[in-house]
Amino acid sequence: MRLNSFALAALIVTLIFGGIAFSTAMNWWQTETTKEVAVFTEGEFAGLPNPADIRGSYTFGDVVNNFEVSLSDLAIAFRLPADVDAASFKVKDLESLYEDLPVEVGTASVRMFVAFYLGLPYDLSASEDTYLFPEAAAILQARGNMLPEQAAFLESHIVPETAEETVESALESPATSVTPTPAPTEHVAPERTITGKTTFQELLNWGVTQETIESLLGGAMPAPATSIKDYAVSKGLEFSSLKTKLQEAVDQVK
Repeated sequence: MRLNSFALAALIVTLIFGGIAFSTAMNWWQTETTKEVAVFTEGEFAGLPNPADIRGSYTFGDVVNNFEVSLSDLAIAFRLPADVDAASFKVKDLESLYEDLPVEVGTASVRMFVAFYLGLPYDLSASEDTYLFPEAAAILQARGNMLPEQAAFLESHIVPETAEETVESALESPATSVTPTPAPTEHVAPERTITGKTTFQELLNWGVTQETIESLLGGAMPAPATSIKDYAVSKGLEFSSLKTKLQEAVDQVK
């Protein structure tokens, strides 16, 4: 049997939209990407969502949907401006919001906050350069869910007072260049450890080749004096993820 062009077009439209309708009815059709974190696969926390899997592309709303965390607590803990919609705020944007801090407050900070908030395991050995604001610490201490080692770790990983003054001044006067004054209690990272102030020149000095750096960046290396954190922010990348990749390259240098 031969179909004329009108009948053929009608058949195609019916197949397309009929398929969508059937897929929707069967819950197969999704127009949005669902963001679900990985879960712990073993031990007493098996089956629970793992905070370490929170991505920079997640919004605070996504975090709340995956974990039993209050949206208002997240907004307070990370000092979101009053005019910002907390639910749609992307986790990775913390890194640009607080880029003037001498310590890191970003995606890794959200992961750590959520883990401490719920009393879930978290790798502290990879968090030496991760900090939380005093407001976050107050919320965590009030909830009382932290494991003993987490509570001890938090005490030395609260943003120093002088650092807070620096970023507040920068936010109030964007055009003013402010040089951070190290606080007496500021954490000093071990040698050959990447922090928010580490430059690409330091990577080269530590023996990481430019070729290796560019392969991890997926493009040309910027000026050697550029800090890795500044580069990540300018490219819209998640600093913590980039830092992890580059740190692995540093650790492989004999």
